[in-house]
Amino acid sequence: MPTKLTLVELSNVELARRNILVHPPEPPMHMLFRDPTNSIYVGRTEALNVPFYWDYNLITNPHIAIVGITGSGKSYFIKTFLTRASFVWNTNAVIIDWAGEYKDWVLETGGKIISLGKGNYINLLDLGGMKPYDRIKQVIRALEVLTDIGQYPEQKRLTEEAIEKAYIQAKFKMDSVEQKDELGRPLEPPTLKDVLRILEEKAQLGTYEFPAELENAIFRLRRFTRPGEDFFANKSTVPLDEIVSSGLVDIDLSGLPDENLRALGALTILQFIKEKMRKVGWRKKKGLRLITVLDEAWKISKDENSDAVMIVREGRKYNFGLIVASQNPTDISEVIFSNVGTTFILKIKFEQYLDYLQGTLNFSDYIREKIVGFGVGQAAINIAFHTPERFPQTFVLKRIEGEEPIKDYFIELKDVVEGDFMAKSISIRKDALRRKLRSMGLSEEKVESVSALFERNSRRLDVVNLVITLERYGVERKQISNFLKELGIDDTTIINIFTKADFKKEGRSGEINQLILEDD
Repeated sequence: MPTKLTLVELSNVELARRNILVHPPEPPMHMLFRDPTNSIYVGRTEALNVPFYWDYNLITNPHIAIVGITGSGKSYFIKTFLTRASFVWNTNAVIIDWAGEYKDWVLETGGKIISLGKGNYINLLDLGGMKPYDRIKQVIRALEVLTDIGQYPEQKRLTEEAIEKAYIQAKFKMDSVEQKDELGRPLEPPTLKDVLRILEEKAQLGTYEFPAELENAIFRLRRFTRPGEDFFANKSTVPLDEIVSSGLVDIDLSGLPDENLRALGALTILQFIKEKMRKVGWRKKKGLRLITVLDEAWKISKDENSDAVMIVREGRKYNFGLIVASQNPTDISEVIFSNVGTTFILKIKFEQYLDYLQGTLNFSDYIREKIVGFGVGQAAINIAFHTPERFPQTFVLKRIEGEEPIKDYFIELKDVVEGDFMAKSISIRKDALRRKLRSMGLSEEKVESVSALFERNSRRLDVVNLVITLERYGVERKQISNFLKELGIDDTTIINIFTKADFKKEGRSGEINQLILEDD
């Protein structure tokens, strides 16, 4: 007997929920195409061309991991994501910037730069609204992540006791958050230098039964208090209470001299942010209050005792999202991949990295082959949805559709070029020019000054005035000559530029017959 077929009308949403022959390798449309006024647009899916809007309300937590080789589009995605979060939710953002990569972009977008190691300090013993006992635990945990103190229980105990004594000597109550003197003024917390002094005084008494342990505890702490390396042993100059509510803030760690000090700075900032967000608590109000970015912070992304891992483990406990990014997936703890709500996988080449990711996230060989062949901006996305429905949780995005502002500067050559064989102006990316100026030895203040000259003239500057400015800032003529050659300016024109610069500095006009350039 023939089968009778009945036609029924179905909505797109209902159709997406059904498995017809083979379910496409991506979640149904209603999980991807969300309210644009309360979610972040990322791009379109590869299989069905569905617009993907990241909506943390559907996900187990708002934390994100991003991996991909250099040039695959990680920083581009982060900049786009923060820009859109600010527009959609008025979200604040703190970038813990390991290599100073985001500084120029933050300045371009009107954000604030806090450069540690360049006149700014964070007192490691600042409380940030915590009880001293709680802050002591955080400090000791940071030292365990960054040093081997965890392997020496006696040295750990000595250090912890000395920190506690420093607070007591500073008249702090160990079980109180509000710390004020008799006149109602806030108490000034002690510093690591006070802790070191307490340990050294103990050693001078000569009565401690384990002098070697005491000396090693002193030696370990002294590395953070030496002149020129005491970035976390002085009174704070960083407004810790303000960074979570100041729009876009870049914590530039590139001025700190080594990885340990950068990691200490990152951990300290992260600890204060977590405490601030703990006080606020989770809110159901639209959007995230804060997004914090950790980019290439392998030292604290990998250690399971670090606050980065703890924040991800605690899921939605705090009202902010943490973004952890790295070129090398093995630099990020498996605990992070296993617990973040969303993982963005851009191009990955090495088999061991793919093994690590596939073993942790359990995606298919089909997805693995896609990742190997990705171009710039293409991504596989793994999402841990709240819903118990069965559908693929890892899918492919055609590309991340970003909107990072790119700004060019123009160096005018019209007064120094002879004939029509050469362009009358040369364009250079603003960020590229700023990097070049830093490589010439210019301070951030002088880099800003040169940028301001371009901005005041509609992003254009006469090459002669540029040369005069650079020479006034101490850049040698040979360096300037090499820079001009890199821009494609020929030797004859460079001679003419320097000639006009010399006459202009002397207040004269005219030409000279010959100027010899220094050899490379």
